[in-house]
Amino acid sequence: MKLRKMTTIAASALLVALAACTPTRTTKSAGEGLDDGVITTRVKAELARNDRTSALRTNVETFRGTVQLNGFANSTEEKAEAGRVARSVPGVKRVDNNLKVDASRRSAGEFVDDKVIVTKVKADLIADPVVAGHEVTVEAHDGVVLLGGFVDSADQKAQAERVASAVGGVKSVDNQISIKTRS
Repeated sequence: MKLRKMTTIAASALLVALAACTPTRTTKSAGEGLDDGVITTRVKAELARNDRTSALRTNVETFRGTVQLNGFANSTEEKAEAGRVARSVPGVKRVDNNLKVDASRRSAGEFVDDKVIVTKVKADLIADPVVAGHEVTVEAHDGVVLLGGFVDSADQKAQAERVASAVGGVKSVDNQISIKTRS
């Protein structure tokens, strides 16, 4: 009887543990998270290795094999090359190339202003009770804010845009956030 009770308890604990690891429509299993992390790292490494792309100006996010490229490129050729590089990485199912082409040269003051805007937008997103701020990437160039990443709902996506638009110095917001879907 004692052995049977211990077996029942162990089986129950195993079922609870397995249920906790089961992905939902908007979450990943532990394996999916690991796979996406590996894909992100490989894409970043390939962008850094390629002399025709800028790994520093490109933010890479991955959710269930979908790679999102956010940031700025100096030319349409650089943007296209970044997309090609990302698609060449094993495990990539799809690439959303949200890079914005901007070949203008900026002063140090303009660069600092954009960094201040990014910091303010990120802080406001993290403080917002609706937005999953840690899941949103923020880039800025000349006051134009580019939002990327993956969130759980359309409400979170819309709220992220409202929050970013309200930050001083933001001229416009390009909301490229994707809503998580089950693959």
